[in-house]
Amino acid sequence: MNKKKHKALAMLGMAMRAGKLVTGDETVLKSVRQGKAKLVIVAADASDNTKKKFRDKCATYNTNCVEAFDRVALGEAIGKSERVILGLTDAGFAKSIVQSLTEPTEVAYID
Repeated sequence: MNKKKHKALAMLGMAMRAGKLVTGDETVLKSVRQGKAKLVIVAADASDNTKKKFRDKCATYNTNCVEAFDRVALGEAIGKSERVILGLTDAGFAKSIVQSLTEPTEVAYID
């Protein structure tokens, strides 16, 4: 696993300890509906049904939704058993994680 991805997982752990993370279908859906979720992470190995449900729900409520890692990695990152869905309720954590997931990992330009 590359370092950037690792950084995102480490930040999930920090968010969990800071109480800025919700897990589980219903809890995450509720936080999306209430506008509390800033970012929803769906495990890449979640069912197509689950992925669609959260993509649609996040689109409706204008919440950022990403598909990343697998259920084992997500669970381990937050010190729990396997997790398919995580919701971040802190804008700072959400922004950092999105950045570490989307930044190019290689230095593209060398002068």
